[in-house]
Amino acid sequence: MRIVKPSVELLWITPNALQTIEISGRVCYKSEDKITQDSATTFVKMIKQRGHESVVEHACASFRIVCDRGVSHEIVRHRIASYSQESTRYCNYSKDKFGNEISVIEPPIKTPQAYAAWSHSVHAAERDYQAMISAGESPQIARSVLPNCLKTEIVMTANFREWLHFIDLRTSSAAHPQMREVALMIQAILAKECPEIFEPNA
Repeated sequence: MRIVKPSVELLWITPNALQTIEISGRVCYKSEDKITQDSATTFVKMIKQRGHESVVEHACASFRIVCDRGVSHEIVRHRIASYSQESTRYCNYSKDKFGNEISVIEPPIKTPQAYAAWSHSVHAAERDYQAMISAGESPQIARSVLPNCLKTEIVMTANFREWLHFIDLRTSSAAHPQMREVALMIQAILAKECPEIFEPNA
């Protein structure tokens, strides 16, 4: 069994996102004649102040997210997005390409006693999964014993408005701590790439 850390990787983001948003948004006002080399930032600030958020949907970003299956179940509840996820039906974790082992994300456990219980459980799950595969079961059947903390990879593509919604919900102090950890990583990348949209209080 291998323990891995959650991570996020930006795969793609709309090039010149602010300019794309401005060009699209100025159609609403028929003010294309006001576009200059540096007008996009001012325009985006204006539409944000007016709450005209539909315009930011013209820009998108895609992330590869490494998390556990439980967190991925929360991620896919964001319906205005596209997803491609590592499949436990087709991935056979007893094969060499997976190191003949399952990978898990370690939860933020507070006590040694609870950690011992978690460790025992995931080792048993791996053993039972391997036993089912060895007995001739397919991965899609053997996956029934895999733990919720199983590491998964998921690619999520969403427009900027949905990313704003995702960040608002999933960075909240009320969010699950492992979901919040992933969302904060995404927020940091988007804030660096497009601060005019994603910097808090921008």
